[in-house]
Amino acid sequence: MFSKETYVSRRNELKKMVKDGVILLFGNNESPANYPNNGYYPFRQDSSFLYYFGQKRDGLVGVIDIDEGTEMLIGDDIDIEDIVWYGSVASVKDLAEEVGISRTAPMKTLKTICNDALAKKRTIHFLPPYRYDIKLQIFDLLGIHPNQQKEAASMELIKAVVKMRSTKEPQEIEELERAAVIGYKMHTTAMRITKPGLTEKYVGGQVDGIAHSYGSMVSFATIFSQHGEIMHGNPSMAVLESGRLALCDAGAETINHYCSDNTRTFPVNGKFTQRQLEIYSIVEAAHDHALTVAKPGVKYADVHFSVCRLMFDRLKELGLAKGDTDEAVKAGAHAMFMPHGLGHMMGMDVHDMEGFDQINVGFDEETRPNLEQFGTNCLRMGRRLQEGFVVTDEPGIYFIPALIDDWRAKGHCKEFLNFDKLDTYKDFGGIRIEDDILITKDGCRFLGKDRIPYHPKDVEDYMANN
Repeated sequence: MFSKETYVSRRNELKKMVKDGVILLFGNNESPANYPNNGYYPFRQDSSFLYYFGQKRDGLVGVIDIDEGTEMLIGDDIDIEDIVWYGSVASVKDLAEEVGISRTAPMKTLKTICNDALAKKRTIHFLPPYRYDIKLQIFDLLGIHPNQQKEAASMELIKAVVKMRSTKEPQEIEELERAAVIGYKMHTTAMRITKPGLTEKYVGGQVDGIAHSYGSMVSFATIFSQHGEIMHGNPSMAVLESGRLALCDAGAETINHYCSDNTRTFPVNGKFTQRQLEIYSIVEAAHDHALTVAKPGVKYADVHFSVCRLMFDRLKELGLAKGDTDEAVKAGAHAMFMPHGLGHMMGMDVHDMEGFDQINVGFDEETRPNLEQFGTNCLRMGRRLQEGFVVTDEPGIYFIPALIDDWRAKGHCKEFLNFDKLDTYKDFGGIRIEDDILITKDGCRFLGKDRIPYHPKDVEDYMANN
C-alpha cells in the first residue's frame, strides 16, 4: 500500500472529474478452482479498486457519493470459522481507516444505497465488470442484465480512471522498477537453464517460480515456446531441441501489484545460426529504433508504423519482401511478419486498463483504431504519448505457415511478398524482443536497473558463462 494521503487525494480527484452521482468500485472475490474451498487461483484484487481504496481483502466495495461528499467501504467482517482456518484479519473499519475513510457498512447495506439512488433517479457509475460474480451482483443491485452491463458502464467514470491511471506517479514508477527487477531475474533464469533435452514446461515452471518467490504472482500466463510464431504459446511438454529458438514472454507483479512484461528470444543451444541472426538483427534494430522515436507528443501509432517500415526495408534486403515500402505498409503487407501492434499501456495491469476497451485506453478522440486491416486491427496503443506513460516496445518477426499459405492462396499482397522465399522459412518460428519504457520529459527510457541481455553477442555470452 501507499500512504493514506495517496488514496484520499486520488478519490478527491476522481470526484472532481466525474462531478456528480454515486460511484461504485467493486473489489474482487475469491475464485476457487474446482470446488468451493480449493482456492487454487491466487486472489487478485481489482486494479481500479486498489488504485482508489488500496485494500487487498476480498468481498469489498467502495462507494463514493459525490453529491453528498461521503465515502464508504462496504464489506462483512470475517466470522470465527474463517479465523480458525485463515487467522485473524483487520476489521472492515480498520481497513477503511488505513485509506482515510471513516464510514463502513455490511454488504447488505449496498442494496439499500442503490435502491435509494435509483428511486431518486441519481446516476450510479460503475466500471465494466469482467468477473461473472460481480456481473450477478450488479444485476441484483441495479437490475441491469449482465449482457447489457458493458454498455451501461459509466463512460464518465471510465474516462476519469483512464486519465488518472495512465500517467504514473513517482511512487508508481518506483514500484514498476521493482517489477522490472523481478522480470530480470525471470528472464535471465530462463536463459541460464535453457538447454537441449529439457522441456518447455520445466523452464516455464522455473520462470514462474521466480515471480512467486520475489513478488506476488506472474503478471500474465508465461509464454515459453520453441514455436515463437504462436503469439501466446504457453509451455508444453515438448523437448527443447538444439538449433531451434526459444521465445520467453514473461512478467511479474510486485506485492503491490505493479507489473513487468519482457520478451527475449534466444537459441536453445546458446549459439545463433546465420539465418537466425539475419532475422534477429532486424527485430533488434526495430526495438532500438522505437526508443529513439518515442517521446511526448508523438503518436504511438506513428512509432509503430516507423518500425514497420524499417522492418520491411530490411526484409527486402533478404528477398522476403519487395516493392515500395510505404505502399506495402499502407496495404498491410508488413502484418505477414508482425501481425500485432508495437506495444500497449503498462501499469497495475500488464495490458493496463484493457478491460475498459482498448479504444478508451490506447486511443482517443484524435486517434482512432483501424479495425478493418489485418494486423493493424491489433494495435493496442495509438494515442499521443505523454510524460509519465509506461508502454511496451515489442517488435517481432514471425513466420506463420498457415498465414503464408492463406495469403498465397488469396494472392493477398502478392506484389509485396516473395511467397517462394517465405515457404523456406516455415520452420523458422518467430522472434520478439520486448521491454517496458517510461515516457520522460524529453524522450523515453527503459524501466529496470539491469538490462536483460538482448544484443546477440550479449545473449550468447550470458548463456555460455552463467
